[in-house]
Amino acid sequence: MKLLKILLAIVLVLGNIPAQAEDPTVITVYRSPSCSCCGKWMEHLKQNNFTIKDVPTEDMQAIKTKYGVSEKMASCHTAIVDGYVVEGHVPADDIRAMLKTKPNIVGIAVPEMPSGTPGMEMGGKKDPYNVMSFDAENHYQVFKAHTEQ
Repeated sequence: MKLLKILLAIVLVLGNIPAQAEDPTVITVYRSPSCSCCGKWMEHLKQNNFTIKDVPTEDMQAIKTKYGVSEKMASCHTAIVDGYVVEGHVPADDIRAMLKTKPNIVGIAVPEMPSGTPGMEMGGKKDPYNVMSFDAENHYQVFKAHTEQ
């Protein structure tokens, strides 16, 4: 009986141990060496369990062309994660949602550089913005709307 109580206590204790955190997701970020907001975005990703492979480059246009990022979707940095393109200041949660659902797209983007996006914080100023998905034929649609101000 005593052994049964001990075993039951062990099972209860083990049942309350939280599951291990998921492994970090590796993301390769191509950026201009002189861009400070790119570094802030990468810090946002690190805080959200991404491992960054940082690739400074002077020819961002060549990277965007290589990965099919149109002028309409362009921002300041281009990242690759699990075969998808992530362009601009996309929040980590939206990247995770894309990786979980695995849509048939080239990637997601936050065109331009809206205030309040990760890496573009400007005090309390937050512009509404959309994370857009895009495919190989340059079709775009809203992946997630961020309307909070």
